[in-house]
Amino acid sequence: MEGFRKRSDRHDRDYFAIEAAGLRWLADAGPGGARIVPVLDVGDDYIELERLTAVRADAAAAAEFGRALAVTHAAGAEAFGQPPPGVGDRGYIGQQRMSMIPSATWGVFYAEQRMLPYARQAYDLGQLSRPDLSRVERVAARLAAGAFDDGRPPARIHGDLWSGNVIFTAAGVVLIDPAAHGGHGLTDLAMLHLFGAPRLEVISAAYAEAAELDPTWPELIGLHQLHPLLVHAVSHGPAYGSEAGRIAARYS
Repeated sequence: MEGFRKRSDRHDRDYFAIEAAGLRWLADAGPGGARIVPVLDVGDDYIELERLTAVRADAAAAAEFGRALAVTHAAGAEAFGQPPPGVGDRGYIGQQRMSMIPSATWGVFYAEQRMLPYARQAYDLGQLSRPDLSRVERVAARLAAGAFDDGRPPARIHGDLWSGNVIFTAAGVVLIDPAAHGGHGLTDLAMLHLFGAPRLEVISAAYAEAAELDPTWPELIGLHQLHPLLVHAVSHGPAYGSEAGRIAARYS
């Protein structure tokens, strides 16, 4: 098995260990779950993964992936915000720290750990306006009050499922670079919709059928995109902050 080693001495010492734990936890979802790149080795400043060869995306692989993602999500987590086994209460999304503290409800978890910390940081950096911060805070208050809780149990989510982490290979779709934790399955789907993905309509339809989503699920995609938009507002600038504010206005 040929390996590919990612190395960096700029990350915290736990960075690659958390990535490896997340990959293994997702892979442990069981038969029928999404394919996850195997971890070959990990150290303080590197992770070695199986080398992947990308191929052209096709509809059959996309549909299989949509169904497999639903299986991975259904493997579940002990709570919203639950980290992978062996990981403490903090992880990463991209280069940014991300809290992973178990919470009883999705709304409280999403408001307090996924929206407000990044919104306030973006505001402090001048990347989110005061009116847009207020819109985000109003949505967070509705979330914490349970307005968007739907009774679905915590899902085992990838957490950073943009198209660059979805690799079409000859064996099917393989996932890399997670920010894995217990969350809501729509969060993964929303990330794909935010940044685009090959055969997205096929993936979405297959996932929605397998996960038995309510037909109104597309109406909530924007809500689940607020976290990645606010993360990008912190790291990539005010255009993402403005988009977060625009979307927050729909749910406040």
